[in-house]
Amino acid sequence: AAPTSGVAARRAAAPLMASQRARHRAYATRPASKVVASAAAAVADIEDGATLLVGGFGLCGVPENSISALHDKGVKDITVVSNNCGVDDFGLGVLLQRRQIKRMVSSYVGENAEFERQYMSGQLEVELTPQGTLAERLRAGGAGIPAFFTPTGVGTVLVEQGGWPIKYREDDPTQVEIASKPRESREIDGRRYVLEDAIKGDYALVKAWRGDTRGNLQFRATARNFNPECAAAAKVCIAEVEELVEPGEIDPNDIHLSGIYVHRIVKGENYEKRIERRTVASSDDGTGADAGAKKSAGLLKRELIAKRAALEFEDGMYCNLGIGIPTLASNFIPPGIKIELQSENGLLGMGPYPTEANVDADLINAGKETVTTLPGSSFFSSSQSFAMIRGAHVDLTVLGALQVAKNGDLANWVVPGKMVKGPGGAMDLVSSGNRVVVVMEHAAKNGAHKLLDECSLPLTAPGCVNRIITELAVIDVDYDNKRLVLVETAPGVSVEQVQAASGCELHVPAAGVQPWKTQK
Repeated sequence: AAPTSGVAARRAAAPLMASQRARHRAYATRPASKVVASAAAAVADIEDGATLLVGGFGLCGVPENSISALHDKGVKDITVVSNNCGVDDFGLGVLLQRRQIKRMVSSYVGENAEFERQYMSGQLEVELTPQGTLAERLRAGGAGIPAFFTPTGVGTVLVEQGGWPIKYREDDPTQVEIASKPRESREIDGRRYVLEDAIKGDYALVKAWRGDTRGNLQFRATARNFNPECAAAAKVCIAEVEELVEPGEIDPNDIHLSGIYVHRIVKGENYEKRIERRTVASSDDGTGADAGAKKSAGLLKRELIAKRAALEFEDGMYCNLGIGIPTLASNFIPPGIKIELQSENGLLGMGPYPTEANVDADLINAGKETVTTLPGSSFFSSSQSFAMIRGAHVDLTVLGALQVAKNGDLANWVVPGKMVKGPGGAMDLVSSGNRVVVVMEHAAKNGAHKLLDECSLPLTAPGCVNRIITELAVIDVDYDNKRLVLVETAPGVSVEQVQAASGCELHVPAAGVQPWKTQK
């Protein structure tokens, strides 16, 4: 075909250029001040059926005043894109209680019982999305990128294969009314990826620590999280701040989000800043445990696993530790070993639990527990956090599991029909190519096997686990021979006991099993 002439090209582009000119004329009329008198005034034009992008992680950094104003306004049938949905009576949970939300696009259901109940009963549409993918979909939406490829979710029914329930039938919750669609996949440089669409919204509701009248925002500690990504991806961004100042009062070096993304700004009133898991150090070691208390058999078992897991740390490592036993391992780091803990809600260099006097609602870990920082710590947004993870800059991931198969498949996010917690950041963490160590009790509470020939639960990721540490043994995944290899047995535990407690055959090396490693 003949090349398009310059005149023809300009004519073809004319409709788009006219549209751009109209936008520019509208934007030229923006007021010098973006300040709105109240949260109610800021959300006054949000109508039924709108798509809202809402910042926050757990209860940290949530736009309390804007959510309350929406609750009072009574808008309904809204789609909310947010990492989670608060708790039953706070944050987005108050909109859920009044059935104002039609669909949630989230990574984590968590401890919100009403969220889980409405989903399982067919009253709520829930599009579960891996946390890092959610952050990147929002970032892409604000950056004008329509879609992107990611390794997260490859080989899973939640993402690549499709068919996961978004909505159950309300008259028969055993039947699926809306199911997720399969993703396009492509092999790039020998690795498979799935295509994810960007997310854009009608409005963003975000929360910052300080802002000026031109909309420049400064966040504080881990309250940044998803707020910048939500702000950029919306047609209209409504920011609420604790402190509202004049332009110039915030040093340009301290502005985390430019006012170009913010359309309305309001000074919030009466912030509760509720803490989901107020965790304090009640002993000298900062573990949150009473050193003088008698330890239960369950705690002793978890500590045995955690102490062995701590020997996986190597000096200089950047590590991400999951909730529970993985986090407990950080209390037993061997002398002379220094690691940096990365928390996916936007913190690198996580310190111990705070004293009661130093509890800070803006400073939490990915488990929503209050924490502290260390010299050299840094804060960042959710998309930056998962860029570190997806880009394989984190060396080691330690997390729990419901099941692990002999080929390294991992299942840890859902028990269909019984428990829906959501993938959170686990899918991103184990798909990044870093070393993955699973720490868990060897069997389920009902005695069911967790080590299996094949996982019966929906996968978090296929072929991702390197090592498994339980109270009975240390077991490695042998990918070349597709088997589990028994490496160490715990004190007083025989090979036969480990095998009897496992749901698949464990290979015993010809040289025998090594003794349980302990700190020197």
